[in-house]
Amino acid sequence: MIDPKHIHALSAIVGSDNIYADKAHMIAYSYDATRERYEPDAVVFPRHEEDVSAILRYCNEHKIAIVPRGAGSGFTGGALPANGGIVLAMEKHMNKILEIDMDNMVAVVQPGVINMELQKAVEAKGLFYPPDPASQEYSTIGGNVSENAGGMRAAKYGITKDYVMAIRAVRPNGDIIRAGKKTIKDVAGYNIAGILIASEGTLAVITEITLKLIAKPKLKKTAMGIFPSVEAAMEAVYKTMASGVTPVAMEFLDNLTIRAVEEKYHKGLPVDAGAILITDVDGNLPEEISYQMDVIEKVFMENGCSDFKKAKDDAEAADLWFARRNASQSITIYGSKKINEDITVPRSVLPELLRRINDVALKYNVKIPCFGHTGDGNVHTNVMVDGSDSEQLKIGHQAIEEIFRITVDLGGTLSGEHGIGLSKAPFMHLAFTEEELQLFRDIKRAFDPNNILNPGKMAL
Repeated sequence: MIDPKHIHALSAIVGSDNIYADKAHMIAYSYDATRERYEPDAVVFPRHEEDVSAILRYCNEHKIAIVPRGAGSGFTGGALPANGGIVLAMEKHMNKILEIDMDNMVAVVQPGVINMELQKAVEAKGLFYPPDPASQEYSTIGGNVSENAGGMRAAKYGITKDYVMAIRAVRPNGDIIRAGKKTIKDVAGYNIAGILIASEGTLAVITEITLKLIAKPKLKKTAMGIFPSVEAAMEAVYKTMASGVTPVAMEFLDNLTIRAVEEKYHKGLPVDAGAILITDVDGNLPEEISYQMDVIEKVFMENGCSDFKKAKDDAEAADLWFARRNASQSITIYGSKKINEDITVPRSVLPELLRRINDVALKYNVKIPCFGHTGDGNVHTNVMVDGSDSEQLKIGHQAIEEIFRITVDLGGTLSGEHGIGLSKAPFMHLAFTEEELQLFRDIKRAFDPNNILNPGKMAL
């Protein structure tokens, strides 16, 4: 429990209407998408960068933990106040698009801006911000940067880090820093912006982000391929990516996911199919679109695709995408608890990864539906168990640990876009040597010697 004198001191910084320590706010800011709950001691809504600086300076002096928070949509507990302290919530005031610079094709935003709001604002000017996490309608740009979020368009356009040009941030001692520039080239000094991206609020509090924009493609086309097996679909994925055509998206659903979506929504999906691939291509000329689609269809058919469907219009495209966009909620038919991870491997080993995940499912007698962004090797694995059964939960976590070990053995990583947070922190030793983990701790200590920023996350 925080001493009331600290509430009074922080209230003097932000005003009494921007700090709360009542039960309703403690509950509202105690959870994220993990559904784990840790109540903070207070919630503070900074109005601007100077507030953030003053808050951090005060909390650093008094050793009060601070957890920066965007929309609380994360899957690994990165925004949970696991050690109490203060939640620093950005959505109330620091939520503005400050500039859309047409000449330099950049946007300058505050961390509380919603991803989709930025996309709409720049598209109205003929520009394009590609990163599109599944949470794009409510997740914030600050959260996206802190977790290095990806999305379905990552196969062609990359992820959040590929669009961050500069960051303004506040160190725990209150110092305001700027990392990066608007310039396309900048090799002066250390890449501090690169260190802050995906740091999950453990090093500094981000207050402003400059993002690269690109011209919006004029045309887009969607298609779906039906495959007899996951292995055939995965072969088609990496052979497509090696064909000279780079799809905007290359998403897949395995048989368990297909069956779940069909049982829940009755969309006429082929429940006997081993896998479905859904792909988008874009460009500025009809000939360009046709060429890309022809190449993808050829590769798909050469790898066992039994049916290749091209959307005729936006409505048909939305219908083809329906199964993928509703996969996550559909698979709950297999269990009340979904232990989901976003492992990522080199595309060429996707068939082997999914074969070995199937072996894990058989070993532990659990269902593990898989879907995800196979265009960039990012697979969402979902170990489904009865959340009220402690033995099943234990088995589920054993299965996940084995999947992590398989992923690392195949040259992959623990997370492609969700981050580490609390839930994956115990597994960091699987992916990094002790020397590497010590380097992470040294970086954390250099930024935050009193360990007030998001303590306990990322095994730091």
